[in-house]
Amino acid sequence: MRSRARLVEIRDNLLARIGEAQREGWLGEVEGLQVSLAAAEEKLAQLDAQISRQQESVDLGVPTFREIVARTTAVAAPPEPS
Repeated sequence: MRSRARLVEIRDNLLARIGEAQREGWLGEVEGLQVSLAAAEEKLAQLDAQISRQQESVDLGVPTFREIVARTTAVAAPPEPS
């Protein structure tokens, strides 16, 4: 999924920027980046949950065409009048 890959890229970039801000002592920048990181990670979790739900299959108990055809029996011709 393209949007997920983009979010992962954004998250990784935020992590790198947080590391740089910490090394440089930019505490206000660190705080702001951590807020953005938390939002990106939450969005990733939402996307993962959505993908997981979409991949689950649900058996509705409705027969498929092949099952219906397999159950069909030949109909006997009506008896001819005498």
